[in-house]
Parts: sequence; C-alpha cells; structure tokens
Amino acid sequence: MLNAEWKIPNYTLIEYKPKANKYCVCIPVINEGEKIQKQLGKLKDFSNIIDIIILDGGSTDGSLGDSFLKKMNVRALLTKQDKGKLSAQLRMGFSYAISEQYQGIVTVDGNNKDSVEDIPRFIEKLEDGYDFVQGSRYVPGGTEVNTPLSRKLAIKFIHAPFISFISGFHYTDTTNGFRAHSLDFLLDRKVQPFREIFETYELLGYLSVQAPKLGYKVIEIPVSRSYPKGKIPTKISPLKGNWLLINTLLNLSLKKYDVKLHNRNELLKEKL
Repeated sequence: MLNAEWKIPNYTLIEYKPKANKYCVCIPVINEGEKIQKQLGKLKDFSNIIDIIILDGGSTDGSLGDSFLKKMNVRALLTKQDKGKLSAQLRMGFSYAISEQYQGIVTVDGNNKDSVEDIPRFIEKLEDGYDFVQGSRYVPGGTEVNTPLSRKLAIKFIHAPFISFISGFHYTDTTNGFRAHSLDFLLDRKVQPFREIFETYELLGYLSVQAPKLGYKVIEIPVSRSYPKGKIPTKISPLKGNWLLINTLLNLSLKKYDVKLHNRNELLKEKL
C-alpha cells in the first residue's frame, strides 16, 4: 500500500509486540521525561483496544527505554534519523501505520496534557464512518485547565476562525493534536501528506483544512487538555512559535500545500 513517491524520513524501528488491533495511536515525542512515562501509564489500560506507537524525534533523556516501553504494552518505537520536527514525525508514523494496515490512526501529543481516556470516543467515531475527528476542549463536555491566556486568545480569535473560514467547517480547537484520521482520507491522492513540504507544524493545519474541503466526514468531540500551574515549559520560543503559526496560516490561505495535478491521467481521474 506504500507509494514509492512518498517522502518518508529515515527512522529506526523496534517492534515489541505484533499488531493486535485495527486502530493505532501515534504519539510524537521528544525529551518529555516523566510526562510521557505518566501518559503511557494511562494508555496501558487501553492497549487491548488500540495499538500504541511512539514517534520519537530523537530523545536523549532516557525516558523511552526498551524495558519500560515493553512494560507499558507499547507496540512499536520509531526513532527519526532525519531532519524535520512534528510533521516529519507524523509522516513516518502515518506511513508505518498504513504499511501495517491499520484502519484508522489516532494522534496525541506525548506531553501528558491530553485526556487519553477519551481514546474510545475517537475509535467510536471512526467506527461510525468519520474520517477526521478533532478533539476539542471548547465544545460542550470539553474542559481546559490552566491554558495560557495568550494561547487561548490565539486559538479562539485567530487560528480556529481562520481554519474554519478556509475549510468550510466550524472548528473550535484547531491547534489540538488529539485527533483521528481514516485511511481513506490519508490515502486520497488529493491530500498526499507524505511530502517534504510538511516538516514542522504545517501538517496539522493542512489536514484540518483538507478533510472538509474534500467532502470527508468531520466532527469535533469533547476532550480535556491540562497545563501545569506556573510557567509553561515549551521547546519553542514565543516569537518563533507565533511566526510558524502565522506563516502556516498564510501558506494555507495561498493554497501552497495543495496538491497540484499536472499529469493528464491525474486530471482525468480528478474529473471522474
């Protein structure tokens, strides 16, 4: 099912157990220490309904030791050996999940901020035929704890309205990485997420826009996201983070990430 034209980062793979479920959860992580360990402790309870796959960006803090991951019922550890950040990690995770013939992929950050106990809800929506399921702390039933004011304002008044406008779907929590994706959506030739243009955080916004634009079944479901009290630890400076956010939104509005069909056969397929 893999396409030779896909651009997938080089990575190493350790498989701790065979595939056991029809869905998997991919967790991008880098140097999250106790946070990812606590999160995996919660996720272990759901390993009977979803396979756990770690997408490591190159952690050096010793938090992802083999014996620990085995104890947590992790199915596989993919460690990136290439350039790129979150989008590159997602590309390698999506490609692995597709090669393993999972029917849907849940993603969640590896920083222990998200309510992983809501994973059964994502599976339920995939089973109901939804292709893109966005977790939201801002729909009825969702909760937020200690969200930094600057981030909350950026989501509510910039990012979510902008993504909603260009996608045609009313989103409320578009920076939230707690999501689910169907294989039909990810394999659509008009989506093509396996491109090197997706390197930092572009893929999150792009998939949010493309799913409703292409007529896929989209829904937001309630989740919880909790930040610790006090200064928020982050790997991105506010200046750089805001620039990446704005730059991605501008590129989305200019359709920079959209697939260009040039080949005559591709254009004929598009018309069909």
